[in-house]
Amino acid sequence: MSKHGKILVAMSGGIDSTVTAALLHEQGYEVIGITMKTWDYASAGGSKKETGCCSLDSINDARQVAVDMGFHHFIIDIREEFGDSVIDYFVEEYVAGRTPNPCVMCNTHIKWTALGKRADALDCEYIATGHYAQTRLEKDRYVIFKGKDEKKDQSYVLWGLSQENLARNMFPVGHYHKSDIRQMAIDMGYEFLAKKAESYEICFVPDNDYRGFLKRRVTDLEEKVNGGNFVLADGTVVGQHEGYPFYTVGQRRGLKIALGKPMYVTEINPDTNTVVLGEVNELQRNGMFVKGINMVKYANLPVDGMEAVTKIRYLDVGMSSSIWGTEDGRVQVEFDEHVKAIAPGQSAVFYEGDDVIGGGWIERSYEVEGN
Repeated sequence: MSKHGKILVAMSGGIDSTVTAALLHEQGYEVIGITMKTWDYASAGGSKKETGCCSLDSINDARQVAVDMGFHHFIIDIREEFGDSVIDYFVEEYVAGRTPNPCVMCNTHIKWTALGKRADALDCEYIATGHYAQTRLEKDRYVIFKGKDEKKDQSYVLWGLSQENLARNMFPVGHYHKSDIRQMAIDMGYEFLAKKAESYEICFVPDNDYRGFLKRRVTDLEEKVNGGNFVLADGTVVGQHEGYPFYTVGQRRGLKIALGKPMYVTEINPDTNTVVLGEVNELQRNGMFVKGINMVKYANLPVDGMEAVTKIRYLDVGMSSSIWGTEDGRVQVEFDEHVKAIAPGQSAVFYEGDDVIGGGWIERSYEVEGN
């Protein structure tokens, strides 16, 4: 009989999930490790050696930790679930002219669903992952707030978790700095994990060539979107692009067009197969609408508006803003200052101090009149 109960730990074979499992094991939980096979590298068709959380080496590393510490470890195959929801979503968003956020989609709809099912089947009361974030119970709501190491904070990618998920979830490494976690791994005898390079690539596009991935995934993609016009905001044609799904708002590099000054993608129009270019000032907007809202700290949308810091991408520091709910369930955001490259399809996450108020998907940006 364990001291604190049974807990299912998602183990990728990396340093953070390894230390997560070790900390909980030391605290007296009955740890059960689980590694999720989310994608098949061979089917992705990339050119680089298999790496990352789904590689055989990573799976073996996770299993070895479980053997060393004396707890059970399972590998589950969720490639079909992952492919249907995450990869299909990734492709569909680009084809719709938006910039997808697959890590958030995976967390929200795949990983925690899969973990919850297995936790129930194994009679685990709790679930733990190696994310740098923290939670607390405040009144009747579970609140996500930033991890102690703000440089590694991952609260941005967790905005979609439900209250049911948060009620049983733990983020042990969120209470530490990354340097502390690295030292713990070394002290445990896992120095090789401390030396592992961290990957910031999308797990199912490990060569980081998402254009190639789209072409391999959608056999008729080139037929559908084989080139089109680069245009300015007034509609002037200035060149030819290679297919609108291969661009994202804010992009400057890789345009293969010279107009005598730095130009950026400011808008993507699938209906007309055009990519709008402009100077950096044309990327600036101070308003946006966000859809698919999940509220975390509060149960309801802010009807009368509230002040919040809004992040529009993972590495964004955030910008002061006012947010309020609309009658159709979206959130309208007005920034105190202009922000650069608001990309439809990306996540917008609203913060009150370190607390996550909630988040959603950026629908479109606009210019607030009079600002």
